[in-house]
Amino acid sequence: MAERGRARDRRGGYAGTWPTRQAVAAPSQTPSGTLPAMVARLRAWAGAEAAAGQLLPWVPVAFGTGIAIYFSADHEPVLWVVSATAVALFVVALLLRRHRMFAAAVMVAAVAAGFAVATIKTAQVSHVVLTRPMYTPLLQGFVETSEVRERTDRFVLRVVRMDNRRSHIKLDRVRLSVRKGAAPAVGSFVELKARLQPPLTPVRPGSYDFARDMYFHGIGASGFVMGTIKTVSPPHGGGLALRYAALMQELRDTIDARIRLVLSDDSRAIATALLTGRRDAITTPVNEAMFISGLGHVLSISG
Repeated sequence: MAERGRARDRRGGYAGTWPTRQAVAAPSQTPSGTLPAMVARLRAWAGAEAAAGQLLPWVPVAFGTGIAIYFSADHEPVLWVVSATAVALFVVALLLRRHRMFAAAVMVAAVAAGFAVATIKTAQVSHVVLTRPMYTPLLQGFVETSEVRERTDRFVLRVVRMDNRRSHIKLDRVRLSVRKGAAPAVGSFVELKARLQPPLTPVRPGSYDFARDMYFHGIGASGFVMGTIKTVSPPHGGGLALRYAALMQELRDTIDARIRLVLSDDSRAIATALLTGRRDAITTPVNEAMFISGLGHVLSISG
């Protein structure tokens, strides 16, 4: 802006010159001058983040960092060592709650917790997976789940006994297909012969990985029943989880029977699918219409 205090001209304006600029020292571009400023700024940011109420959002970040470190490990960690280390670090963080190092101790403990949880989860889901086909092994076990499908029924068998002359492998769970209407009741103890196959791998890159899904469900093989299914006396009880599964299956059957009495055709099929998860009665045109209209996900998460 022009300096004021000059005489006005005939049009009422001011005439003058710009004020003289004072010399300003150029900022230092040398590393010796930049590095201390950066360190000071980082300390200020860290202090602001570690203030009261600001540290908690960083705990999940540290927890996820521990999980990422687990997946980058060269070999499987020792479970008890990892768990003991995580507990010890949490105790140290608790003891330092009034110390200025409390924030750093919490972050280190969160990283150790993520690493330990990933190790524990791996140990929980670890089980034997079939790598080669098996023909007519004798299986005995409890029926954990049963699923009614469009053409066949399918159930998951928790294996208690497995006899095969050619292999001594012992699977924990198998998923078997059987002709429609022949699936055993959930909670029953059965004996059968089956043809087992390794879990199906992706048919092309990027497609759905059935083997991964079965692995995290504790299923080591799939196949189909050969011959008849015999219900025999169990050597021991199935546990509370199996009783709960049997109760839920009985409740689904009761709801399905009630819907069949009240509704009919596609209305009955959709209502049954939404409440019980059974989608076998939905006709092909209705199923295609649901997916074309963008409502297919409703059936996918039903039940």
